Amino acid sequence: MTNMFESLNNMLVNARDFSYVALLDVSQEKMSKWWNDRRIIAMAITAPLTPSPESKFRPCFAQSNGWHTSQLNPVTYHVKCGELEGVVDIFNKTCTCKEFDIDKLSCVHAIAAAHHAHVSVYSLVSPYYTKEYYVLAYGETIYPVGSQSQWNVPEKVIQG
Repeated sequence: MTNMFESLNNMLVNARDFSYVALLDVSQEKMSKWWNDRRIIAMAITAPLTPSPESKFRPCFAQSNGWHTSQLNPVTYHVKCGELEGVVDIFNKTCTCKEFDIDKLSCVHAIAAAHHAHVSVYSLVSPYYTKEYYVLAYGETIYPVGSQSQWNVPEKVIQG
């Protein structure tokens, strides 16, 4: 929370002497810019996942190569490499290491199990990590409120 308030404070440093309405206008303008910048970034992503999860995900691909994987039933796999092992349920998207369960991002065990099952590893990831959801998050536009003289305020609100 502190970083968010520091960012907001820095954004408004030059607008502190403005009236309340002008201060809100400056805030809206800045938020619109930030929102649009993030929308442009989201739309430019070429990977299936957003940058942060993708960067965590990629090393697991290489690491999972060569891991011994055995199928226990149609959806459950035992994955082992030396002392490291996990039991993965690709249907319920769980692993005994709990990383998969908590992060909702495939752990190395889940990636190895997915390869063995011929399942796309990206299908096991929470949709919240996908480019599609990232684009949707910034899909709406933040419009300015406009001049107070142009507002259409219902009579019952004015009479309060």
